[in-house]
Amino acid sequence: MSDPRLTPDPALLTRNDLDEICVPYANLTRTPWGARDRQGVYGEALTVLHVSGAHSYVRLARDGYHGFICSSDHRAPQAPTHRVCTRGTHAYAEPDIKQPERFGLSHSSQVAVTDTSGAFVKSNAGFIPSVHLDPLSTEHSDPADVAALFLGTPYLWGGNSCWGIDCSGLIQAALLACGIPCPGDSDMQQSLGAPATGPCKRNDLLFWKGHVALITDPDTLIHANAASMSTTYEPIEATIARIQTQGDGPVTAHRRL
Repeated sequence: MSDPRLTPDPALLTRNDLDEICVPYANLTRTPWGARDRQGVYGEALTVLHVSGAHSYVRLARDGYHGFICSSDHRAPQAPTHRVCTRGTHAYAEPDIKQPERFGLSHSSQVAVTDTSGAFVKSNAGFIPSVHLDPLSTEHSDPADVAALFLGTPYLWGGNSCWGIDCSGLIQAALLACGIPCPGDSDMQQSLGAPATGPCKRNDLLFWKGHVALITDPDTLIHANAASMSTTYEPIEATIARIQTQGDGPVTAHRRL
């Protein structure tokens, strides 16, 4: 049986338009008005496959994930040049921190910069602090460092933004920022890297049924988790014991990137 997350519905292949998300974040759902599966963030590229009133059936460029978003949440592409490299930032109406912000932008949001002078850059989203942006070509070298940007972020099932993120969303954000292709959900992410044995190493992945965490050192991991309802560091052995005790089973895979 085909996976609807990665295999498009043949009845919904009426268009093939390249667009991008034009709101701070857009929920991706399996059906119109359905529950959130994943999210896309501002400036993220997608292909519009079908439009029916208030909803569009799309494929995200980052990982090939399919689903519905609100038709008002996407627009023609704006040729982005930079992405947000911090947990989040604000787009201002003027290049002045005392002026009203237009809206927030999450990590990995993409903008088209037209002027890079001064402490702010001028972009299609507004004026953004220049220290919060990297050129699209920039790749980070350490996924665990990227994941740490999200410490304290509230847990949100299907979340992919600084306002809420889940376990697989955290892993995807960390890996994509380092130029490592990564699917959207934890069951898909179990194919990453190679099987590992022995002590955990930084940037290894540990999996449970429905959950994934990133190793930061031989004794510690970072994960977005429902126990604390946030992104936290936690001792590896204590996490394994807690998850086992709460009835969610043992570690199902240890992968090395």
